[in-house]
Amino acid sequence: MVPETAAAPETSATAESAVTPTGLLARLVAIDSVNPDLVPGGAGESAIADYCGGWLAARGFELHRLEQHPGRPSLVALVRGTGGGRALMLNGHLDTVSLAGYDGDPLEPRIRDGRMHGRGTFDMKGGLAAMMVAAARATADGPLRGDVVLALVADEEHASFGTEEVLESFTADAAVVVEPSHLEVTLAHKGFAWFDVEIVGRAAHGSRPELGVDAIAKAGHFLVALEDLGRRLAKGPAHPLLGTGTVHASVIRGGEEPSTYPAHCRITLERRTVPGEHADRVEQELTSLLDHLTATVPDFAYRLTRGLHREPFEADPQAPVVRTLTHHATLALGHPPVVRAEPFWTDCALLDRAGIPCLLFGVDGAGAHAATEYVDLASLDLLTDVLTATVRDFCC
Repeated sequence: MVPETAAAPETSATAESAVTPTGLLARLVAIDSVNPDLVPGGAGESAIADYCGGWLAARGFELHRLEQHPGRPSLVALVRGTGGGRALMLNGHLDTVSLAGYDGDPLEPRIRDGRMHGRGTFDMKGGLAAMMVAAARATADGPLRGDVVLALVADEEHASFGTEEVLESFTADAAVVVEPSHLEVTLAHKGFAWFDVEIVGRAAHGSRPELGVDAIAKAGHFLVALEDLGRRLAKGPAHPLLGTGTVHASVIRGGEEPSTYPAHCRITLERRTVPGEHADRVEQELTSLLDHLTATVPDFAYRLTRGLHREPFEADPQAPVVRTLTHHATLALGHPPVVRAEPFWTDCALLDRAGIPCLLFGVDGAGAHAATEYVDLASLDLLTDVLTATVRDFCC
């Protein structure tokens, strides 16, 4: 299929197009920013941070480059207020997932049928372009009373150290995370906790069952109990937007060769949490389950190790930033936006934990992390308009 348009590398003749959300998005998509913690050898965020920094500096933003992890910068761009107003942070991530497996050239932004295709168009360079253009438009006639803060962060697709680093030095009275949300107001999302469960057996020659303890067979008891835990969670109290927490086994490793009883079997599991649940509670839940197996299954022994965990998030629907953005979304859309929750985790939880009221609102489209990815360009323009009006209103 021949595209209607294909974005070219930026030159003096095309630079002006980057003042529009679509033009800026094309520039951003063409920059490889694959997260190297997801894909060894990935380009990281340096090149895209350089581009965004230059774009923002040319429009009068005060820039701060944060780089505790070499080659993995985050940017904070400010227009300081004249005083007496509220500070608003717009947050978006610079990194993308892998380019491998993408259908076509993932770094060639192509427009057809009102959509731009390319890696990151939806998740979430569309949001980056909208928040940059919106902040520039909102402050084009001079500073507002409150600070306008852009946080363009590294590593959201892995461990979110970028937003954590930003929050060590910067704050605001409220924030909007501009992850894709189909122009729907997102006020809650699940958290997660990862655990490793090592089932301990005893190695022996396959001909000597009286000497060996089969760790893989013992792990089967744990997997059955884990499945039962998932059923009990599904029948438990439900969050009004998110439903119930979930649990699943993600990875299993064990054994050495066919003729040996395996001494170890390691299972990695993920527990998705809803507001009111946290990693300590999950660890207690798993410990109780495993202790019961120890008491009831002969020769069952285990080690439980907590891995990465992130809190769930829930916004106050009456928070000023929620009411302000919802008002301007209603005006732009011609009807009140859908209020929703997301099953996946976002940096909203980190902002909320830091005492910054926030919500999530972003573009329409599809294909996050998929072989094809696109953003609806009409939604990109609408998002930019809503963010521009929200910044002007909240920071006035």
